[in-house]
Amino acid sequence: MTTGSKVSYEGIIAETVTYSGHNGDLIGGYMARPLGPGPFPGVLLIMEAFGLVTHTKEQARKFAAAGYVTVAPDLFSREGPVDPADMRAVMAAIGGTPDSRAIGDFEGTAQFLKAMPTCNGKIGAIGHCSGGRHTLLFACNTNSLNAAVSCYGGRIIQDEPTDAAPVAVVDMIQRLSCPVLGLFGEEDVNPNPEHVAKIESELKKHNKLYAFHTYPNAGHGFFADYRPSYRQEAAVDGWERVFSWFNKYLT
Repeated sequence: MTTGSKVSYEGIIAETVTYSGHNGDLIGGYMARPLGPGPFPGVLLIMEAFGLVTHTKEQARKFAAAGYVTVAPDLFSREGPVDPADMRAVMAAIGGTPDSRAIGDFEGTAQFLKAMPTCNGKIGAIGHCSGGRHTLLFACNTNSLNAAVSCYGGRIIQDEPTDAAPVAVVDMIQRLSCPVLGLFGEEDVNPNPEHVAKIESELKKHNKLYAFHTYPNAGHGFFADYRPSYRQEAAVDGWERVFSWFNKYLT
């Protein structure tokens, strides 16, 4: 038997959690974190419109395996989950979630992360699709983030105000509080290339720190490996950019 070999320990734990969100409401979420004393940087992982689905939980575990304490809040905690196959219900649920309540839930998540003894106190936020919009929304309405990644966030530019979203996120960019990475698909329709150019123009106008990258031959949802929209080359490169961004600002 060979002796003297060293095996480096790796381990994560993943579980559902509850904590205080908007107005002190008790909300649910999914947490994945590395085992060990840390300290580890924190990630606020914002779900897509479909809810806290398996894909989002897999992403949380991916971040944990890479050394990040990660929490994905369930924005549908109060009303209950929707059927991801029922697009009418999905759009009604996410479109009816008030921005003010979402911001409160995200702030509660950020504070929950910061209070964890194994977290280093630096928090990054990331979201895809509606979560990409929510990421930029939160980054413009908090001082709790050190970095953000918005992946093809739809409705950052909106045609008309709604009761749930009375102010377009693009009009909040002057309040952006942290560096933001944006990842987009050239074939996307929301945000389309003109939307991306408008968002970038606002970032430049207000002298914000950002980096944008658009992938050819990719549309909306290119990270989603469980849907036909998945584009492996873009997703693999995108993950590398995400980890590089968070490593730069959170560690």
